[in-house]
Amino acid sequence: MPIDQRPLAIFLMGPTASGKTALACELSDRFALDLVSVDSALVYRGMDIGTAKPDRTTLARHPHALIDIRDPAQPYSAADFCTDARSVMRQISERGRVPLLVGGTGLYFRALQEGLSDLPEADPTIRARLASEAQETGWPALHARLARLDPAAAARIAANDTQRLQRALEVFELTGRPLSELQGMAKPACFPWRVLKLALLPADRARLHERIAQRFDAMLDEGFLDEVRTLRARGDLHANLPAIRAVGYRQAWQHLDGLTDATRFRDRAIFATRQLAKRQITWLRSEHDARIVEPDRSALFDRAHAAVRLFLGPSAGAMSLA
Repeated sequence: MPIDQRPLAIFLMGPTASGKTALACELSDRFALDLVSVDSALVYRGMDIGTAKPDRTTLARHPHALIDIRDPAQPYSAADFCTDARSVMRQISERGRVPLLVGGTGLYFRALQEGLSDLPEADPTIRARLASEAQETGWPALHARLARLDPAAAARIAANDTQRLQRALEVFELTGRPLSELQGMAKPACFPWRVLKLALLPADRARLHERIAQRFDAMLDEGFLDEVRTLRARGDLHANLPAIRAVGYRQAWQHLDGLTDATRFRDRAIFATRQLAKRQITWLRSEHDARIVEPDRSALFDRAHAAVRLFLGPSAGAMSLA
C-alpha cells in the first residue's frame, strides 16, 4: 500500500461552550500548529461579545485565521469559507506547520473536506420576493411549500431556519430540481490533507446547559446588549442578514425592537443556544471517523495531546514547542 504523502491537518470540533478554544490554544502551545477558525459568526467584525470571540490577549498569543474578515452587512457562505480555508491551510503547510481548524460550524467542516454541490448562484430578485412572501404569510408557510417540493430538504431544515429555507426554495426555482437531489450529485475529490478529527462530545448535557447559561449571563455583564445597540445604530443592518440571525443576536435584536422583556430575551437566547448545541452534537455523532474526547474529564488535555502526538508521528518531538 502506498504511503499517504498528504500534509497533515487537525479538525477540533465541538458544540458551543464545550471548551474548544482553550484546548486549541493549549495544543498550539505544545505543538507547531497554526489555528484556523471554523465559525460562521466569528468571521464578522464588531460581533465580539455575543459570539464568544477570543479576546485580544488570546488572539495576540494564539492568532486565529478567518476571524474578523467580513463586515456584518456582507454575507459569508460555506463556499467562501472553503476558498479561504484552503488558501490559509496551504500557506500553513508550506511553512512546515500543521493547520488546526477549530470551531462548531459543521457545515463548514463538511463542505471543506467533502466538497460542495454545483449549485446556482444566489438570485437577489428571487430572495427578495421570498422574503416578502415570508413577511406576508410567515416562514412556516414557506416551509410547507418546501415540504411539497423537496420533502428530504424540508425534513432537515427547521421552519425557523430562514436562511437555509430561503436557499432551498431559491434553488428549486432556479433549477426546477430539489436541493436534496442536487446535493446528492456532489462528487467529492480527495481532500488534499490527511486529517485527525477530535470531537469534544460532553456526556453530561446538563453540565453543558449550565455552562451555556453561565456564559450568556457573562456576555450580558460584558455589555452584549450595548454591542448590539452599536450594530443597530449603523442603520444599514437588519434582522434578515445572516450575521444578525446568529444565535443570541437575533434574540437581542428582537428584544431591542421591544418584542420581548429582559427575562424573556434571556430565556429565548439561552434556549436557542442549547438548540444550537443539540444540532452540533447530532452532527458530530455522524462523524464516525472522529476521535471522541470528553470535555468534562480531568484528563482532557492529556488525551488530546496523546492523540495529536500519535498523529504527528516521529516529527512530533521536533515540532513540539514545549
